[in-house]
Amino acid sequence: MAKLVILGSAGSVPDIEHDNTHMAIVDTEGVILIDCPGTPIVRLARANIPFEAISDLIITHFHPDHVSGVPLLLMNMWQLGRKDPLRIYGLHHCLERIEDMMGFYHWDNWPQFFPVAFHRLPESERVLVLEKEGLIIYSSPVRHLVPTIGLRIEARDGGQTIAYSCDTEPCPSVVRLASGADILIHEATGAIVGHSSASQAGAIAREAEVDRLLLIHYHLGKQQPVNLVAQARETYPGEVELAHDLMEIDL
Repeated sequence: MAKLVILGSAGSVPDIEHDNTHMAIVDTEGVILIDCPGTPIVRLARANIPFEAISDLIITHFHPDHVSGVPLLLMNMWQLGRKDPLRIYGLHHCLERIEDMMGFYHWDNWPQFFPVAFHRLPESERVLVLEKEGLIIYSSPVRHLVPTIGLRIEARDGGQTIAYSCDTEPCPSVVRLASGADILIHEATGAIVGHSSASQAGAIAREAEVDRLLLIHYHLGKQQPVNLVAQARETYPGEVELAHDLMEIDL
């Protein structure tokens, strides 16, 4: 059975127990990474996910807490002898900057480097990102400081549907993306430009009529004095939980 693993749940400032927000989908056909901060090979080892099984990388937007690990991911794959292609998906705004960033490392001079295929996604709603035997993934633009996508992961054969808001202000496209999903993973950074509070996440979950709300991308320690779950329950009557690192969700 496929599963989604929360590799990190923190906002832009991580700590020892919480890495920056990113996740992985693990199924029989390989591993799909969603964003890539930090040191990927170490984080995946902690989650017992084989590094060599990564087949695809979806990058939601070009901010450091979502892309800082991409150069290490590619370099470590190359150093470990990868031969299989890696497929990378994202908006043009993001992938153009990924290519520029890798250019500073002169990756075109890395001998016997494996193929990397960039798949530029249109900035439209319900775009098909990729399709595998057991699941299908769509993207929709959300409202952040730079062009950003949220995701909808639909498992086949009666499995669960999970929507992920990514970093966003409350916006109608997230409601449509999450409509009727079993689980909405929604950011809870706070009610600031480009982000949402837990209460706003709850309102989105209620409007989308999802069964369960997971709060992610939240501030840690003294930066976050409020009870995020209680705050979300003010606007959403369903099940609410705080996402945590290495949490696993069956699809």
